[in-house]
Amino acid sequence: MTSDLQTPSSSRPRGHDFIQRPLSLAEARVLGTLMEKARTVPDSYPLTLNTLVTGCNQKSSREPVMNLADAAVLEALDALRALHLVLESSGSRVTRYEHNFMRAVAVPEQSAVLLGMLVLRGPQTAGELRLNTERWYKFLDIASVDAFLEELQDRSEDKGGALVVKLPRAPGAREQRWAHLLCGPVDASLLTQAPHPASSAATEDELINLTRRVATLENTVAALQDQLQNLNEQLGLSQPGQP
Repeated sequence: MTSDLQTPSSSRPRGHDFIQRPLSLAEARVLGTLMEKARTVPDSYPLTLNTLVTGCNQKSSREPVMNLADAAVLEALDALRALHLVLESSGSRVTRYEHNFMRAVAVPEQSAVLLGMLVLRGPQTAGELRLNTERWYKFLDIASVDAFLEELQDRSEDKGGALVVKLPRAPGAREQRWAHLLCGPVDASLLTQAPHPASSAATEDELINLTRRVATLENTVAALQDQLQNLNEQLGLSQPGQP
């Protein structure tokens, strides 16, 4: 996957050379969706605009749920390309897009995975992150998740500064949550907001198995969307929702 290749250290750009301002909510959603689909539906990646819009607006695994129009996603893509966070693929009748996060921000794969999940689903505990990122990357244990989060929080200013923050413990919560800083300082209301209660009936293994089943279904849907788009191209038909 092109976006995940490492560049030589002598030519690798530093994160603060590119993230020169906080991302908008739309930009963060587009970037996070590209990071997610690169790992969960690799056969359909890089993404077309239609597939990307669908991913940005899906109702599951998103906090908050959004309803971005094509124009808003295109505007976000243009802004992210200017920040070197997104690349545009050529050589196809349909333009496709891929993220360039690891190179642009100069973080390892594990850190990129955690940031992508925080961008898509909001503040989470280390345990929740380990579970939710299981489709992206299999962390050995919660301690390893904590280690990468601490590293992102302690990131030096010459590397661009902190990319996550550990929130104070919410009332009634047993664990502290983490939040990303790609959109700027965290809203103060999140500091005391209680997390959504997790079901005590399901074990971690059961949740992981459910996550894998959902991933299989999403892969199937993405493949069908890709096949439909290719068929429309061959027949010279417009995409649904387009003139």
